[in-house]
Amino acid sequence: NGIGELKIPENEPGSSIMPGKVNPTQSEAVTMVVARVFGNDATVAFAGSQGNFQLNVFKPVMAHAVLESIGLIADASASFDEHCVSGLEPNLPRIQANLDSNLMQVTALNRHIGYDAAAAIAKDANATGSTLREAALRSGKLTEEEFDAWVVPMDMTHPSAG
Repeated sequence: NGIGELKIPENEPGSSIMPGKVNPTQSEAVTMVVARVFGNDATVAFAGSQGNFQLNVFKPVMAHAVLESIGLIADASASFDEHCVSGLEPNLPRIQANLDSNLMQVTALNRHIGYDAAAAIAKDANATGSTLREAALRSGKLTEEEFDAWVVPMDMTHPSAG
């Protein structure tokens, strides 16, 4: 989980060289199934190109490849659900930290303080490694109350008129 926002279940012992690391074995297993299904798809495509007229003597290998893929996908889906998806947990502190440090939220300030002032705040936050909130308050262009009212990430997740 590259950015640490999800905690995956620890189904087996972790890494011997990286204490605390949880190996994503279930995701890796699904990826192996995908590789096999892609191979089966290539088999079906090639075998389908080899038939003459209405009779294709390659139908058995095509049927085998399709049925094998169906079985692999079904089994992998059930295993992935049981051993990974059902145990996923959000890492709320990490999610909040990523959200707080995301400079994209500066767009919410544009209509209130103007593009130039908002851009200056984003540049300052980036240069100093501070959060957008810290840089905005430091700029003196808005108050804490205004920032909290204007920069509402949930409001930025759906269309709005304005």
